[in-house]
Amino acid sequence: MRDSRVKVGIPSPLHSYTGGRALVDADGATLGDVIDDLERRHPGIKFRMIDEQDHVRPHILIWVGTKSVRDLKAKIDGEVKIVAALSGG
Repeated sequence: MRDSRVKVGIPSPLHSYTGGRALVDADGATLGDVIDDLERRHPGIKFRMIDEQDHVRPHILIWVGTKSVRDLKAKIDGEVKIVAALSGG
């Protein structure tokens, strides 16, 4: 299966990795492939989203199309939107 290019929405706390852009392109058939391609294009961004055990960090939410996804093996079937959750009181 050929990888597909998708649009990826980047949250403002990660804009420093994408040259200030909120929307970037990435290639990949799965969420993990897309994140790996983001890392190739924007070095350092993956560590902010994925921990050392290859899990999505708790403060990061990822949407593929209209579904919230945490599994890096999930197939890509729409635009990817990454959200950095806010905390505090």
